[in-house]
Amino acid sequence: MTTKHNVFFISHGGGPMPLLGDASHTEMVNALEKLAKSIEKPSAILLISAHWEEAVPTITSSELPELIYDYYGFPEAAYNIQYPCAGSPKLASQVATALAQAGIEHQLDAQRSFDHGMFIPLKIMFPEADIPCVQLSLAKSLEPSLHLNIGKAIQSLEYDNLLVIGSGFSFHNMRAFFFAR
Repeated sequence: MTTKHNVFFISHGGGPMPLLGDASHTEMVNALEKLAKSIEKPSAILLISAHWEEAVPTITSSELPELIYDYYGFPEAAYNIQYPCAGSPKLASQVATALAQAGIEHQLDAQRSFDHGMFIPLKIMFPEADIPCVQLSLAKSLEPSLHLNIGKAIQSLEYDNLLVIGSGFSFHNMRAFFFAR
């Protein structure tokens, strides 16, 4: 038996700018707040961020992950953002099992912290930080068929009221974005 999950792909905006009151992010912030209100509060969140690539898909498994301020050149307030949500070793284990059953090489990482692709949108959507979260990396190869198989494996998770989020842009090579050559 499989459980249906809410699954969304969202933009997390330009670094910490949505949380710093940047006017160009107002529409995005409003959309994320509206999205969160349109669904039942999740029991856990599995988030795949465009900011984490590993040789094999890797799953955070810490009970209390910290934050990685994986951006630079922003005002001091950007480095004081807090999002003290718990991790979920139980969900991490279930994700690992689903990947293993699909024949996908993977690893658990109890040391990795949450990046801004996770904590920026979730601070907007669920500011109470009271929902356990797990991050799943992309595979560094960015091989489409592997990522499609990861998605199929995640579909088999039997986790009541799980929210699965892909966080990034439809285009995330910012170097190429700003330098068209």
